[in-house]
This record gives sequence, structure tokens and C-alpha cells, in this order.
Amino acid sequence: MENKDVQAQAGSARMGRRTFLTASAATAVAAPLISTALAGTADAAILPPIPDPALFALLRQIDPDRIKATILRLVQFGTRHTASSQTDPVRGIGAATNWVFSQMQAIAATSSGRMTVQKQTFVQPVSATIPVPTTITNVIATLKGTASPERFYVITGHLDSRVTDVLNFTDDAPGADDDGSGVAVVLELARLFATHQFSGTLVFATVAGEEQGLYGSSFMAAQMKAAGADVQGMFSNDIVGASQAFDGTRPDPFSVRLFVEGIPTAVTSQQISIMQSTGGENDGATHQLARFVTSVAPFVLTGMNVRVIWRRDRYLRGSDHISFQRQGYPAARLTEPRENFNHEHQDVKVVNGVQFGDLAEFVDYNYTARVAKVNGAALWALATNPSTPKGLVIHTAPPAGFPGTNLTTLGWNANPEPSLAGYEVVMRETTAPDWTSAISVGNVTTVTLDISKDNVQFGVRAVDTAGHRSPVAFPQVVN
Repeated sequence: MENKDVQAQAGSARMGRRTFLTASAATAVAAPLISTALAGTADAAILPPIPDPALFALLRQIDPDRIKATILRLVQFGTRHTASSQTDPVRGIGAATNWVFSQMQAIAATSSGRMTVQKQTFVQPVSATIPVPTTITNVIATLKGTASPERFYVITGHLDSRVTDVLNFTDDAPGADDDGSGVAVVLELARLFATHQFSGTLVFATVAGEEQGLYGSSFMAAQMKAAGADVQGMFSNDIVGASQAFDGTRPDPFSVRLFVEGIPTAVTSQQISIMQSTGGENDGATHQLARFVTSVAPFVLTGMNVRVIWRRDRYLRGSDHISFQRQGYPAARLTEPRENFNHEHQDVKVVNGVQFGDLAEFVDYNYTARVAKVNGAALWALATNPSTPKGLVIHTAPPAGFPGTNLTTLGWNANPEPSLAGYEVVMRETTAPDWTSAISVGNVTTVTLDISKDNVQFGVRAVDTAGHRSPVAFPQVVN
């Protein structure tokens, strides 16, 4: 029965299904009909990857004391409100931006020329939260990839802070957790990654104008889109500093939430119509990114449980990952397990003995270091492993004279990596949260399986000669 296809993958040498392969690789124009049992590539349960010892070594260098020092330095700028002073040398968003830029430049100096740093500056017109035209500056450090530098992986933290009144740019807005913690993660990972080489390009950015409407990240994402940048993964680190909510609930220092959109933000009405007919509402590129993160950033490596939440962000709220989702890029938001709203978007004050304000005393620097490990493990694997296959389609046209077919034909573009070994078709029940089985199909770009597309979900991932696997690509429907 087809509904057992995914559940009974292991030991499938006893199964009678046949896999039909058609190759368009340079070494062959077609492959013969191959039985999965005879090919020695029988369907197998998906096992977690074995972490790279070099990654273990890098993650051990993540330093909570450096993270603490970064957050305390950011707090010292008094306020980092987007509309605060651009010219005061010690207070305001301008001074904070200059300090971050100098930190990034010092980091880039250790990269043997592979990392470049820029201030990306633009003027934001007047809006409900921007009373006068305002200069906004992002600080972007780019570590160029080697084998396939055209693919990008981005992490951000937002530099700006605020108090209760979003227009109040004069009062102290320490922003220790929101989002000094995210900026500290970005700087710490830039420091550690700068001395390494990766196949893909890594981007470490601090963005501004988040509290006023995601302005800095919106500009950055739009610029990358206009330049044709292939962003295959983006993480917003926003409020990643507190391991407890200080509200009587049990602390949760070993988990971090990862918010991923359901129906993609940039989806078209036609694509929604296809989803209604075929499914896939839980299979956008951001979902595949989250599944990849949970596989490459396990607790044994990071000391953290990644809690994936199938929602674009917290209820009716948002962060800088949405700017990238709007451009069609896979993007997700990392944030602490339970926020305390006495410490977020609040004036610094004491009311009835209760401390309000986003103060450094409420940040758990060891927790933020573990969040950095989750980011680090994900970025390492994304930039080291093959890129996500492009152009994946699932063919739906039945043979002439028939209303349908129980065969499933998939096709995709060849990956550019020289170390590519081949591809795997992954499968799962439509109700399963993650991929559960894989069929190795070789270094081909077309495969036909004797498995009905009606009953399961399919994807394709690339595998290199070292056994590294890409994130899964989900197919688009073609006739």
C-alpha cells in the first residue's frame, strides 16, 4: 500500500518497487531501469549527520565573556534609537554604528582578505515612526565563499533600541536584550568564522531602523535581491539574551525558538491555488531551512534544543527576517523561549518595586553564547555543504489516454559544486513534520519513481563526496 512507502524505508531491499533513472550528467545520457534492491541504494531512514570535529573546535571558542563585553558596551551608548544623534561621539546610534564598524574592520583584518566590511547607508523618508528624513546605516561584513561564492547565508542582529514611546529618541534605551544580544551573536560569529574558508558566502550584519518598521533590513534585502544575490538562508537573532522570563515560570536555559513562515510571504495567488490542490503549505524554503537547522545543530553540539514553531513570528509581530521573506528568500527568526515584557520596549523605571527596562542585569550571557552555537552550527553546515538544488519540478502530465499515473517524475538543475557526488530523493508522509527516508539516485538530474505522488511528499537534496548533504528542495508543479 502506498501509505506505507515512507514508513517502511529501512531494509527495503526486500521491496519490489523499481526506480527508473534518467541521467543528464556529463558521463551519461541515460541510465537503465534500476531496481533499488539491485542498485545497493535502497531507501534508508534519515540519520542525523556526524558533526565536523573542526566545527566542535570552533563552537568551543564562543566566549560568553566577549558577548557580555559587547552587550555592556552597546548599553553604554545610552540610546541607540534610530532617530538619536548621528554625530555625538559617545551617545546615540551614530556612535554605536561607528563602534560596530570598527569591530568588524578589526575582525576582517584577520581574514587574509576574504572578509570585507561596508557601511550601507540610505535616507528613510518620513513615516508614522520616522518624523523627519533619517539616515539609517547597516554594517555588513561579507566573508566570500570559495567554490560557490554566488550563494549567500545571512545572519543579523538589529542595532537600534527603543523605550515605550517609539518616537522617544532622547531617553536612555539600553537595549541589552533587544537587541544587544543579537548584535553580540553576530560579532562573535564574525570573529570566529573570519579565519576559515567556506564554499558559500557568509554575511554578518547589524541592521538599524528595526523598531520603526524593519527599515534597515528591508533596504538590505532589497539591495541583495536587486543585485541577484542567491540568499539560501537567513537568520534574524532578535531578543536572544534571557534564559528565563523573571515572571515565576520555570527558566528554560537550554531551548531557543525558531520561527518559520507557513505559507510563504512572497507566494503568488497562483501558487496558493496549487497548494490548495497538491499540499505543500508546510514545505516552503523556510520550512526546509528549519528542518536543516534541527539536523545540523543538535543538543550534543550546541547545548540547545531548537524549538521550531510553524509561524512567521510571534503572534502578529515581526522582525528582520520578514524583510528577507518578502524578497522570496528563506529566512527565520531565533528568539528566547519566553519574553518578559517588563524588559522590552519599556522606559527604565521602577514601579511598585518592579524594575522596568531592557537592562543588562537580565541577560544570561551563557545562554546567548549557546544561541550563537546554534547559529554557528547552522552557518557552518550551510556554507560547507552543497547548495540547495535549483529548478526542482514534479511532472504531473499522465500518459496519453490516461487520467493519471502512479509514477512520480522529478527533474532539477545540476549543482555547481565540483565535489558533488549525487542526489537523494527524500520522502515523508504528508502529516510527518520532517523527512523520514531517502533514496540515493546517483549524479543525475531526472528520476522517475514507482511511488504515487498522491500519498507522500517528495524533495531532493545534493550530496558531496564527503557525505555532506544540502537542505532539501521542494518541487514546483509542472505539466
